[in-house]
Amino acid sequence: MEWFKVDIELPEDDFVEQIKVNGKKLCLIKYEQKIYVIQNTCPHAGGILSGGWCKEGNIVCPIHRYEYSLTTGRGAPGQGDYIDIYPTEQREDGLYVGLKESWWKRIF
Repeated sequence: MEWFKVDIELPEDDFVEQIKVNGKKLCLIKYEQKIYVIQNTCPHAGGILSGGWCKEGNIVCPIHRYEYSLTTGRGAPGQGDYIDIYPTEQREDGLYVGLKESWWKRIF
């Protein structure tokens, strides 16, 4: 796992925003004082999750209103899909996101 610093000032209030980490577009969420980083594309129809909102611990896709748990990544019952959730660490110098090292990079 590689850790990357996110260059962002975290506001006091809840928010949903797109970020770019190591060339990858992700969705950064602050919901009920907790920080989450998830994939930014909805697996259902490709909607941009950073354009959505949070409801009862779920991110809601702005296109078809599909919901995904911020803690498990699972879709609502009956959806049969999930999103990727990335680990985060709050350090003295800011917020970090953990990304798996690609197998290609490990070879070279």
